[in-house]
Amino acid sequence: MSREITGKTVAILAADGFEESELFSPKEAIEAAGGEAIIVSFQEGEIEANRHREKGKAIRVDRTLEDAHASDFDALVVPGGLFSPDALRVKSEATGFVQSFFEQKKPVASICHGPQVLIDAGVVSGRTMTAIENIRGDLENAGANVVDEAVVVDDGLVTSRNPDDLPQFCAKLVEEICEGKHAAQARSA
Repeated sequence: MSREITGKTVAILAADGFEESELFSPKEAIEAAGGEAIIVSFQEGEIEANRHREKGKAIRVDRTLEDAHASDFDALVVPGGLFSPDALRVKSEATGFVQSFFEQKKPVASICHGPQVLIDAGVVSGRTMTAIENIRGDLENAGANVVDEAVVVDDGLVTSRNPDDLPQFCAKLVEEICEGKHAAQARSA
């Protein structure tokens, strides 16, 4: 299968406190495969990364949640970090944005603490997933089948545990974008 995603646009949903490598590595993988990565957040300006709890690089927001619609994108990435997922999961505009990707059967990828946003979006029940150990119980309580593997793919949903898994995560992300829509993706939305 081709590893080219030329012409595909991927939303990366994040807020202040995202884990630096978990946003920048997927962004670089998307762009290296010919796709376009669009940073989506609450407001215009920049959002700032953490690098293992230390202050990290900032990145410019390309589009606010108010102006972003799942129909404008081919896939979604939700990076982890201690603070970004926590901020996103309690805002209906963020969880609604996530739900729309599932309803439209589009690939979604999330790593580390990122699946917390998916829990609050109500899209994990019945899915096989992985995440950082700290939130695996939350995933199980939300109805997910949780496994401890570097990367898990379940009908267009790609999840990984932590930055050590980024090479596998990024490869599967690009592969799922190449495959396009997945009929079973909407099963829990």
